Amino acid sequence: MPSTVKAVLIVVAATGAAILAVTVLHWLLARLGRRSKLAADLARTAHKPFLATMILFALQQALRVVTNEFPGRDGVLHALVILFIAAFAWLVAAFLLALEDAALAHWRTDVPDNLRRRRFKTQIVMLRRITVATIVVLTLGVVLMTFPGIRALGASVLASAGIVSVIAALAAQSTLGNVFAGLQLAFSDAVRVDDVVVVEGEWGRIEEMTLTYVAVQIWDDRRLLMPTSYFTTKPFQNWTRSSSAVLGTAEVDVDWSTEIEPLRAELRATCEGSELWDGRVCVLQVTEAVGGMVRLRALVSASDAPSLWDLRCLVRERLVTFIWAHQRTALPRYRADMANVTRPVAESLRPAPRPDSDDARVFSGGDDADERAAAFGGPDEQMHVSARR
Repeated sequence: MPSTVKAVLIVVAATGAAILAVTVLHWLLARLGRRSKLAADLARTAHKPFLATMILFALQQALRVVTNEFPGRDGVLHALVILFIAAFAWLVAAFLLALEDAALAHWRTDVPDNLRRRRFKTQIVMLRRITVATIVVLTLGVVLMTFPGIRALGASVLASAGIVSVIAALAAQSTLGNVFAGLQLAFSDAVRVDDVVVVEGEWGRIEEMTLTYVAVQIWDDRRLLMPTSYFTTKPFQNWTRSSSAVLGTAEVDVDWSTEIEPLRAELRATCEGSELWDGRVCVLQVTEAVGGMVRLRALVSASDAPSLWDLRCLVRERLVTFIWAHQRTALPRYRADMANVTRPVAESLRPAPRPDSDDARVFSGGDDADERAAAFGGPDEQMHVSARR
């Protein structure tokens, strides 16, 4: 009994010391968190995994040192080792995720000219998923290696790894292709989170990127989910790859009698009077003059795609309103020749006389025409032509 009581007291003391150490460190991090957001995030996210890791480590070491052999001792120690490995992996994942969150908070994307910030956010989000997957795989591998039987089978497993890898690669070809495509997108800058794209005829914003799919938020709040391999194998439009500022057009068809300069002045006044315009481009040009109408194209610029859409609608509305109010004769017209409308209806419906000239016929009216008709008409037609001759 005395040795048992002593062992229990040592285990309890070790556990208490671990809890006390974790509590003190948590208090210090919380104090530092008043001045550092990273310390505050670590105090919040890493407290539980750190506490579990320290308690399991203290229990394991105490049992190894102070206890003698008892039934199930090896099983208990093995279970503590596995739990300690899992808790330590949890702690590492929490620490890395806190660092990534701090980086994302520092490089926010809700600011003007956020190209580099969006690139950095995309890479961090992809690395977060890779980090979690890597930690899980490594943890499972380390846990399995704690079993002596699995270590003994290592040689045979390595010998058959080539065949297994080939089978797995064939079975997961599509999935692996999307995974590698996701890594390529993360570091090639072809597309980033918050980029404005046109995919499959839909205009939207890259909302989320994973290793296997990309979520595109359509302008009407629908979500278009595309495999990551789509963006590496098919063409798409990226409106914000080099800059968030974009150009757009608003087209209006008018009559040939339209005065262009007043409309150009109205376009300039509209752009300068709107906060949607970024001050770069405001041009009105005649792009077509065919089919009885003149096509005017207003080319304007904005700092981002949503502002450009509203600015295009505003320009189109102001130009239409100006034309209706000041140049109503400039509305599109359809012209027709009305010179012969007084001809009698009966005369216009009278059938034209049948031409008697052979020059008006191809398959009748002469020897050459009859032979041509027989060639296209078949054997029966050839007999009729011979009979006529």
